[in-house]
Amino acid sequence: MRHFDHIDTAYRKHLFHRHPRPFGRHDDPDVLAVALGATLYCPATRPTLAGDIEKAARRGVMSMVVCLEDAIADDEVPAAEANLVAQLRDLHARGAGDSGAGERSIGGVPLLFVRVREPRQIGDIAVRLGPAAGLVSGFVLPKFTAATGGAFLDALEDTADRTGLRLMAMPVIESPDAVHSETRTEMLHDVARLLAKHRELVLAVRIGATDMSAAYGLRRPPDLTIYDIRPVAAAITDIVNVLGRADGSGFVLTGPVWEYFSAGERMFKPQLRQSPFEAQRAAPLRQRLITSDLDGLIREVHLDKANGLTGKTVIHPTHVAAVHALSVVTHEEYCDAADILGFAGGGAMASSYANKMNEAKPHRAWAERLMLRARVFGVAARDVTFVELLEAAGSR
Repeated sequence: MRHFDHIDTAYRKHLFHRHPRPFGRHDDPDVLAVALGATLYCPATRPTLAGDIEKAARRGVMSMVVCLEDAIADDEVPAAEANLVAQLRDLHARGAGDSGAGERSIGGVPLLFVRVREPRQIGDIAVRLGPAAGLVSGFVLPKFTAATGGAFLDALEDTADRTGLRLMAMPVIESPDAVHSETRTEMLHDVARLLAKHRELVLAVRIGATDMSAAYGLRRPPDLTIYDIRPVAAAITDIVNVLGRADGSGFVLTGPVWEYFSAGERMFKPQLRQSPFEAQRAAPLRQRLITSDLDGLIREVHLDKANGLTGKTVIHPTHVAAVHALSVVTHEEYCDAADILGFAGGGAMASSYANKMNEAKPHRAWAERLMLRARVFGVAARDVTFVELLEAAGSR
């Protein structure tokens, strides 16, 4: 698997100074957590699920979650489980993801995860899938707390031991205890201690902003970002503080869901400046983004990155290109990181672009994280902009 492999090879050479590197489901979890990119959620009830997964892969989707929880009604669970099992078994029977060497083939299927409701579903689904369980990279654990999370992690570990599969966990922080200020700090520290005991199982920690907003009866409108919803933004700040530290105790934290894909009436001005699009003669692209409310998504991804979050939950394939284009490391960022990592003894220096000061010690953790993102998403060529990357990423 490799990001941007759905783009023509010759054009890829124009776009990248350093190309994205291939990765597979058995790579180091630190690599896979960053490589998730835009994680596309879909309900397990979809009658064309197997074909949808293959189609998503052809459009550059590298990770998907098939949902048995909030995306389906309570009375649909048995039918959704049956459909999930049947569709993944069909996908496996058609040879999807089989390179003949125990690894996923490029362009086969994305990294697949199943969002369950309760611990017993983990082992049950793995058994019912049989050999097709090899298509599943792990499970998403909803409404995760220290009180409920242990049972999920135990079930996952037991299933991995019984099947011999490498199965990773993605717990979701979204319960009221994580939002309410009087319980949040203790709850997050309890979760941190639990996850530390099972660190080898945890791929990334996801943030469930929809449930967090629901704790206050709120919903983010499309022309605001989640960081404008102050009660939820405060919770994200504390989640990053406790679970996203760069001292070796933290985990990769993913950006909350963007839930809009067509525009209604707008109250505020578009959030995309005209000049970058005019420079690329891409005014029609800008208009399409605005019409689909993707200008809000683009701004939110910028804020996710600035606040220490990596990748994003999305609910429509049109969101993927924007998240991935913004995940590519710019040539300027790469030069800064390389300069910083080249000074082992500390000190300050002017940047290669002569527009900022780089400090070897304070900026080192940032540089290390950026180089990991450069490994899986690549480094843009010097004069290639986000606009050009976005056009290319959304070309299929």
